[in-house]
Amino acid sequence: MDFLYIKSLHIIFVVTWFAGLFYMVRLFIYHTEAEKKEEPAKEILQTQYKLMEKRLWYIITWPSAVLASVFAFWMLIKNPYYLEMPWMHVKLAFVLALYFYHGKCHSMYKQLQKDKVKYTSLKLRIWNEVATIILFAVVFLVVLKNAINWIWGVIGIVLVSVLLMMSVRLYKKVRAKKSWDKYEKSLLEKNKENEE
Repeated sequence: MDFLYIKSLHIIFVVTWFAGLFYMVRLFIYHTEAEKKEEPAKEILQTQYKLMEKRLWYIITWPSAVLASVFAFWMLIKNPYYLEMPWMHVKLAFVLALYFYHGKCHSMYKQLQKDKVKYTSLKLRIWNEVATIILFAVVFLVVLKNAINWIWGVIGIVLVSVLLMMSVRLYKKVRAKKSWDKYEKSLLEKNKENEE
């Protein structure tokens, strides 16, 4: 019975870890887009995003990553036969990829905290989908428990990736067409006029 509690806690912290990663990169996107704003909006937004990123990163994302790992190792210690299963080897490879993804996000976080904007919002939107691909792969491997079909899974992940990338590009076109940035600028100008 205690194994099921450990497994439950592992799943909970995996969910919060992914939630933190998904939201963190969204904040990176907004933070990067704030770079194009005029003062004082730029400074206000970037200051707020830095604070939100710091809280999310150190209060939710990092603790979730550590706790998900602790409970994962605990499960493997209690049931080492998992390590004999081929699907688990493939899953652990994707988990390793997730650790690299997390590390790269940490690097991006540190750069943005120092006001170094090195990525466009489009590149960050595409980067955000990497975690989605890893999530798909891990969930299908855990549920299906079949490493033989992982080749079909990889083909499926590639197709999902292509669809996600096309969605990102479509979103960019729709956003440009609707001129949301121009609308926001006109609202700010109206507010400024009303204050005067």
